[in-house]
Amino acid sequence: MPRYGFIHDKLDIKFLLLYILSRAAAPLDFSTLTDLTMIDEGVDYFDFAEALSELVESGHATLTDGSYAITDKGRKNGAVCESSLPYSVRTKCSRRLSKVNAALRRDAQVRSEILPRADGTCTLRLSLDDEEGNILTLELLSPSQAQSERLAEGFKARPEQIYNGVLDVLLAEADNADNKEREP
Repeated sequence: MPRYGFIHDKLDIKFLLLYILSRAAAPLDFSTLTDLTMIDEGVDYFDFAEALSELVESGHATLTDGSYAITDKGRKNGAVCESSLPYSVRTKCSRRLSKVNAALRRDAQVRSEILPRADGTCTLRLSLDDEEGNILTLELLSPSQAQSERLAEGFKARPEQIYNGVLDVLLAEADNADNKEREP
């Protein structure tokens, strides 16, 4: 059956995979990598899965904890071959990858850690980073694992709102203290 599209064989799929992995902000899971690779009508799912497996076997990519990352060997060989990918495929891929990278960067900047304690409670550590480093770390005592997980989800959904709320409270207290000092 003839393939329509710009990707015609497994070697083209390997080039595309190396292109994607070299530009990803973090390792990608199989599902995300599948979505990013299936941008051209010529990509066959089974050829894609086989090409990805072969890249891992050959040392061009690694599979760790269900996520794929490019190796130095893959980055070097992919850079040499990426010009063989059609411009339209590279452009479409870069557009889709920019959205994925934004989500990956955000996930890396918003973290939570649940630390069980001997008495059955948990310490929940919430962290928010920006490009320069950590801007907020908050530790809370929580009565249970389930409550900690719920709090962590809320933090991950709205970290900026929580950060701004903490600043508002702290600055309001400082403003109140300044106003009291000025009163006769």
